[in-house]
Amino acid sequence: MKSEDIQKLVLSKYQKGESPTKIFEDLNDFVSIWTVRRWCKMVNETGSINLSYSTGRSRIIRTKGMIQKVKNRMNRKKQVSIRKLASELDISNGSVFRILKQDLGYRSYKKRVEPALTDLQKSRRLKFANWVRHNFRKEDTLKILFSDEKMFDIDGIYNAQNDRIWAVDREEADAKGSVCQKRKFPQKVMVWLGACSKGLTPLVIFDKGTVDHQRYINQVLPVALKYGNKVFGNDWTYQQDGATPHAHAVTQEWCRENFPSFIGKDRWPPNSPDINPLDYSIWDEFGHQINWTKVQSKKALTDELRRAVRRIRESVVLESCQSWTNRLYRLSNNNGNYLK
Repeated sequence: MKSEDIQKLVLSKYQKGESPTKIFEDLNDFVSIWTVRRWCKMVNETGSINLSYSTGRSRIIRTKGMIQKVKNRMNRKKQVSIRKLASELDISNGSVFRILKQDLGYRSYKKRVEPALTDLQKSRRLKFANWVRHNFRKEDTLKILFSDEKMFDIDGIYNAQNDRIWAVDREEADAKGSVCQKRKFPQKVMVWLGACSKGLTPLVIFDKGTVDHQRYINQVLPVALKYGNKVFGNDWTYQQDGATPHAHAVTQEWCRENFPSFIGKDRWPPNSPDINPLDYSIWDEFGHQINWTKVQSKKALTDELRRAVRRIRESVVLESCQSWTNRLYRLSNNNGNYLK
């Protein structure tokens, strides 16, 4: 409880007729009995509690001058470690931390990695958002079947920011599993998945070889077509990005001849995972539904992928597809820049 709040509480209680001793007991030793009596005497004399000086020891490190130095240093060079800043100012790491957090209200943020977009790519992203706005109603966007491929390896996934181990020292943390081992050449499996407001398509797993346009046509597009017709009838749109197998002339011709509608290779903007529901939401959900303790081999990974896709929450799929138009609106207001 802050000193100012305690003073208000003492003032309120004393004005209600409570004795200094009773007030002291109610405060559970937050302040001494002598301080309570002094404040009550001040109320009798002035009608309020007004302290013209701080009751604590005066600061010798976190002074106004030092706080301003830290602020100026951060404005001049925003990337600096607490240790280096403490060394430059000849004060402790703890003092720098308290100045940054308590006095300046700063918080520490990790750098985020995002695609580097050229002006041309930003322009194409804006053009796509405008095209969708003028050619699709909200209910039409809910009939888009989004698709994407992703590579999984047997080493699993982890979040360097949130997957933390609490322990008293590094040795105990290591014993609790704080070490994430990565093979130099882990076995990998590529999968394809489609998602829409009605749910998810069957998972297509490519456990051997690479995916060229012919394999994509033979193994993926019939799955997408069958699922789309099943849930939407003959009124829906297929989406794919500009990957080489997707943009191949034969693939584009197959899509034109078989899908009721599809977003062609010249429509979907390049370098734009932030506007595909699978990339900005569903793949993450998929990865966290995998029981990585069971994945010790490529076959085990394949089996677990098949089980995990059934555990993806329907609410995540629906919300990610429903929010698609909102993301395009944000993109339009963001001058085509990458969406956080």
